[in-house]
Amino acid sequence: MKTPIKILIVAALAVTVVAAVALKQGKNESKDVSTVAALASPAADAGSRASLPRLVDLGAGKCIPCKKMAPILEELKKEYAGRMEVEFIDVWKNPDAGKAYGVEMIPTQIFYDASGKELDRHTGFFGKEDILAKWKELGVDVKSEGRNPNPEGSQRSEGGKTEKN
Repeated sequence: MKTPIKILIVAALAVTVVAAVALKQGKNESKDVSTVAALASPAADAGSRASLPRLVDLGAGKCIPCKKMAPILEELKKEYAGRMEVEFIDVWKNPDAGKAYGVEMIPTQIFYDASGKELDRHTGFFGKEDILAKWKELGVDVKSEGRNPNPEGSQRSEGGKTEKN
C-alpha cells in the first residue's frame, strides 16, 4: 500500500511543478511584451524630443547616492534648460525602465548626444563639475549658446571672495 501512495504523491508533485512552470512562462511572455515596448522607449524618447544632448539618471528615491544627486540634477536641469535635457527615472518604482536601459547598479548616468546616440555611462555618484567635465570630454558643449552657466559670472578666489570675470 505504500507504493501506490508514493506514486500518487510523485504524480501530484509533477503536476504541481508543470503548472508552476506554465504559469511562470505565461507571466514571462507578458513581461517580454512590456519589456520590448520599454526597450523601444529610450530610443523613441530621444527621437521625439528636441535635438538636445540628454543626461538620463537611473536611480531610486531611497538610494543614498541617488538622494545626493537629486539636487545636482535639478540644478543642471534649471541652469542648462534649452541646452541639455536632464531626466531622472526611479527604477524601484519603474523596474521595467531599469531593464530597458540595461541598468545593473544605481545610480547610473547615461549620456546621449542630440541625435539620441548613447555616448557614455557612469555608475555611482557623479558631481555637477564631473558631469560637465564628462560632457566636455565627450565633445558636447552644453555651456554654449551665449549663456553663462554661473549667473553672476563669478568665481571664487583663494581667499573665498567672489571675483567678477
